[in-house]
Amino acid sequence: MSTDAAQPTERFDPAAFSSFRFTTRALSDDGVVTLGYALDDAIAFEERFTLPAGTRVSDADRARVDGLLALLHWVTGVSYFKTAAPPAVALEGAHPGPAAAALLEALYSEGLGEFAFTNRLDALPRPVFPRDGTWAGEAGAAAAPGAARPRAQAPRRVLVPVGGGKDSVVALEAVRRSGIELALFSIGDAAPIVRTVEVAGLPHLLARRRLDPGIGALNRAGALNGHVPVTAIVSCVALLTAALHDYDAVALANERSASQGNVAWDGIDVNHQFSKSLRAERLLRAALAEVGAPPDLFSLLRPASELAIARAFSRFEQYHPVFTSCNAIFRIDPALRARSWCGDCPKCRFVYLILAPFNAPAHLAEVFGRDLLAEPQQYDGFALLTATGGHKPFECVGEEQESLAAIRLIAAQEQWRDHAVVRRLVDEALPAHPPADGDLDAVLALSDEHDVPDALMPHVRALLGA
Repeated sequence: MSTDAAQPTERFDPAAFSSFRFTTRALSDDGVVTLGYALDDAIAFEERFTLPAGTRVSDADRARVDGLLALLHWVTGVSYFKTAAPPAVALEGAHPGPAAAALLEALYSEGLGEFAFTNRLDALPRPVFPRDGTWAGEAGAAAAPGAARPRAQAPRRVLVPVGGGKDSVVALEAVRRSGIELALFSIGDAAPIVRTVEVAGLPHLLARRRLDPGIGALNRAGALNGHVPVTAIVSCVALLTAALHDYDAVALANERSASQGNVAWDGIDVNHQFSKSLRAERLLRAALAEVGAPPDLFSLLRPASELAIARAFSRFEQYHPVFTSCNAIFRIDPALRARSWCGDCPKCRFVYLILAPFNAPAHLAEVFGRDLLAEPQQYDGFALLTATGGHKPFECVGEEQESLAAIRLIAAQEQWRDHAVVRRLVDEALPAHPPADGDLDAVLALSDEHDVPDALMPHVRALLGA
């Protein structure tokens, strides 16, 4: 972080800024992306991504990925916009076309819904992005505006982002079964990611992200802070990597449940997982079509619920000792970073709950280091997964309906029914909902609302449909 004037030494006042500026972007010959931003003319930020080893960028490559680089610049800016959430944005250089502008306005409003709600802002940020009728880019090659990209038929080489959790495991195994060439992608090398890659035995393209080094001090001085639509950022880095490494598709592992919000506020359903939702995915696909970006993007698990994914993942026992979905292991501050499952957060509880119907208690206790459903003090947290006693937690957890379905399943199993939390969920949480809620057939059914290529759908159905 730098300033054109003196660096402020007093408390940071978000209300003092009127505009967030997108200033510079560059892609070096060896794959280093540098992105510049500013609050008014006072505080400047620089973010950097280092693309995977072996990345080489020619002038022809740079022209070909110009639209992707612009999208990455605009999307990543949300991490710095949120420090003050000013009313206006200003773009230096090329402006987005209407589809890209629609994506950005959604990410900077709905994508910051949880941020605005938890920071008790008066209203949702709603910046209007200046736009051009068509995208011409810095290279001057115009692409057609508007319509979403049609569904791909048969990708040739697929890049699968992995985060160390169960969803990306199921996605990569579905692609593997198709016979299509694939590699894994990640930003950073957290332990669960490295372990997953080792078990999968597939090529791994590793990128790295460096936030502006001054952002922590700014947060401590009073900048606004909170959840951002990070999946959109990861998607854009994966797309840029795919384009430069000759992959024609990026297969995400976002599920149907990600489209459900947490709480209604200021005219929207605030959704912790907005950038994983079908709406965000289709906005991004439309923006990709508009800028003429070469790779396709889709979510391979979009037809399925989290419960269906958990059932499929339970069959891949080789990954059980190595996967971790708990976000405590990914904390930026090493002093706060967990080594494995923390055992006391909504994510741990939800993953435990949806795996329980398909796994023995002793096995799950070994994976998590404890039997969460045997701990009476965990009841309130498990009940919230069904929206009993409050709204669904702001975490990557599934729909209330699938939590209810999982409870009904384990309540009928001798190995689970006498666990302290299960007994209380049956006595108190289930009666708070209509008997028809948590219908297993409805929860496990695959949806037709997706953009999975036809060549991959049979393998998705084979893994997730039974």
